[in-house]
Amino acid sequence: MTKKYFIIILIGLGFQLDSSAQKDDNLFAIYLVRHSEKNLTAKNSFDPPLTECGKQRSKFLDNFLQDVTLEAIYSTDYDRTKKTALPTAQSKELEIQEYSASDLACFSKVLIDRKQDALVIGHSNTTGVLAGLLVDEDIGDLDLDVYDRIYQVVFYKKFGRLHLLHSAFVCND
Repeated sequence: MTKKYFIIILIGLGFQLDSSAQKDDNLFAIYLVRHSEKNLTAKNSFDPPLTECGKQRSKFLDNFLQDVTLEAIYSTDYDRTKKTALPTAQSKELEIQEYSASDLACFSKVLIDRKQDALVIGHSNTTGVLAGLLVDEDIGDLDLDVYDRIYQVVFYKKFGRLHLLHSAFVCND
C-alpha cells in the first residue's frame, strides 16, 4: 500500500498523523463530551459537583485521550464541566477556556476558524447540538442518563465528518 493511500485511510478513520510531523492546518479534530455524572443530592442543585463515578469517568476520559494531540480545552462555567475537563487539562498542560453555551452557533464557527485539535466539555442539552452544528446536522439533546458518548468531528479544510464513539467506562464504586 502506498504512503498516499495509507494517509487517506487514516484521515477517513479520523486518526491524527504523528505529532512530530508538521501540523497540517487543514486537518484537525474536535472531541465533544458531556460532563461526567453529577451529584443530584448535593446542596447546590444549580451547580452540583461530580459523583465518585463522575470523577472516575473524568480520569477515564483523560486516559482515553492520552495519545490524542490537543491544543485547546473548552468548558462551560460550571463545576461539573470544569472538573470533567480537569484531568485532561492537567495531563496535557493546557488551561481550560470557558465558552458560553448560550450561542452554540457562534461557538461552532469559532471552533472551525481556530483549526485546533480540541476537547469541548458541555451538557446534555449542548453537546449533541454543538456536534450537529459543526457538521450541519440536527443531532439534538442527549438523554439525561447518557454519559458514554464521545463525538469526534474530524475536519479537512472546512468540511467535518462526525464519528460517534461510546466509552467503555465502568464505574468502580
